[in-house]
Amino acid sequence: MTAATDEERLARAALNLVSEPGDPRVARLVAALGAVEVHDRLLADTDLEGLRSDAAERLAGVAPGRVLDDARRRGIRFVVPGDDEWPEQLADLDLVEPLNRLAGAPLGLWLRGPLRLRDACETAVAVVGSRSATTYGTDVAADLSARLARHRVTVVSGAAFGIDYAAHRGAIGGGGPTVAVLACGVDRAYPTAHRALLDHLAEVGLVVSELPPGCSPTRVRFLGRNRLIAALSTGTVVVEAAVRSGALNTATWATRLNRLLMGVPGPATSAPSEGVHELVRSGAASLVTRGEHVLELVAPVGEQLFPVQRAPVRPRDLLAHDELRVLDAVPLVRPAPTTAVARTAGLSVGTVTASLERLRAAGWVDGAEGRWRRSGRRLD
Repeated sequence: MTAATDEERLARAALNLVSEPGDPRVARLVAALGAVEVHDRLLADTDLEGLRSDAAERLAGVAPGRVLDDARRRGIRFVVPGDDEWPEQLADLDLVEPLNRLAGAPLGLWLRGPLRLRDACETAVAVVGSRSATTYGTDVAADLSARLARHRVTVVSGAAFGIDYAAHRGAIGGGGPTVAVLACGVDRAYPTAHRALLDHLAEVGLVVSELPPGCSPTRVRFLGRNRLIAALSTGTVVVEAAVRSGALNTATWATRLNRLLMGVPGPATSAPSEGVHELVRSGAASLVTRGEHVLELVAPVGEQLFPVQRAPVRPRDLLAHDELRVLDAVPLVRPAPTTAVARTAGLSVGTVTASLERLRAAGWVDGAEGRWRRSGRRLD
């Protein structure tokens, strides 16, 4: 990819200022003609795919250079394709069909924070879910994100209430990088209750938006934001999503972009987890319950392998099959003769006698005068 020229950056900034994020018409035209050509034709009052009435009438009134300078003074940068910081995986958005009339790679991205976007998203996992999350959901999201962060996997989310907030909080607690993708300008706090979080991310992480500074969020802009969350990430984990959750929109984008899709199960009767359960049931998402599961899926094959969770091995588990049968046949209180133990175990007297001697040596049974009972010691 060739480096972006100043003319290209100004043209992309101008188009960004007058068009809505994810407009497939703009994406198609810029991909075919280039941002400078599209800008100049619209400025010359040429109607391109109906954009004249939607964008061209406002184009002459914008001053992209002034907006870029003002943003720079406020610690906000505008990165475009060709910049060292631009994540190449965003080009995948040009290869998929529109969803909700949204498609295409962004013209550019407005960034606030010290992380370099390309480096941060080299290995990144989106953690998304319901705004009205349960305590179970937020605990799982925070713990999962913290474990990812400890392995230097960037956690990407949308800084919304519920699961998003828990994901960012978990990543910060895990000491790893985290990126917030907004549906408004990076200079705005939405929701306002998360201003402290966003200010902190601007100091240690990264706040990203396709929208210019000062822009307000709208429902459509949230949908456009979701495609960026999916595109920037190696995989997406959905933690709690009802059947009409916006997180399922992000999941759909992840599937369309051939990204890994994962889901955290909740209680079978939980309405907030119903959408996740359907993703897993249909085979669209892999089931994960902890950060190690996610790491195994997103890492190159064989690089992140964790032991299968098993119960601790108990002394009883080490007994041979015949010894277990004999031990189960030995009474707990009233001693029984060897013949009675053999009859209950369904084994020969010789086999039972040998097994009983081994069990006595190991402290499992007590025997005297040919009668046996379980040892009082708790060894199982």
